[in-house]
Order: sequence, then C-alpha cells, then structure tokens
Amino acid sequence: MSQLPKPPQTYRDFIARFPKLGEAWDALAEAGQEGPLDAKTQRLLKLAVAIGAQKEGPVHASARKALAAGITREEMEQVVALAAGTIGMPSTVAAWSWIRETE
Repeated sequence: MSQLPKPPQTYRDFIARFPKLGEAWDALAEAGQEGPLDAKTQRLLKLAVAIGAQKEGPVHASARKALAAGITREEMEQVVALAAGTIGMPSTVAAWSWIRETE
C-alpha cells in the first residue's frame, strides 16, 4: 500500500493548535490496526463504517486514503452497494456521491 495523502489544511491547523489530541488520535488509529486483517480490508472497513455513520467528511477521507492505497473506485462502490440494505436508498446515494466527488 502506498503513502497516505496529506490531511486537509483544517485538520493540520487543528493538530498544530492541539498537538496532544493529534498524538492521541494517532495512537488510537495505530492501536486499531493490530490484528489479523490486512491493510486493504482495514481501509475498506473504515470506509464502510463512515458510510454507515453517514459522516461525509470521514467518507471523503476514507475514499482519498483508499485511492492512495490502490483501492479502486469499483471496490469502494461495492462497499456502498453492500450498505444499501442496511442504511436505505437515500443514504446510500449520498455516500455514493461523496465517493464519486473524491479525487
């Protein structure tokens, strides 16, 4: 998997202002990576959780990171399709649009 994209400037500004929160966030993210799931599966699961929570920002971030890691748009779109039965059609279409607008 390749290098993660640079976080948005607002996030970087926030972490510069509150560095201990940034350190705690990094530690939390690192701890979640421990276990048997490979990096691609972890990335797709994080996208799925963001979709299920209907959090536009995290969907964008997860999609950016997935693209940087070599995950295809088709793979991400399947995650959206799998969510449809659980989150409903309007929420599914919203998540699909968030992924499509991610570069």
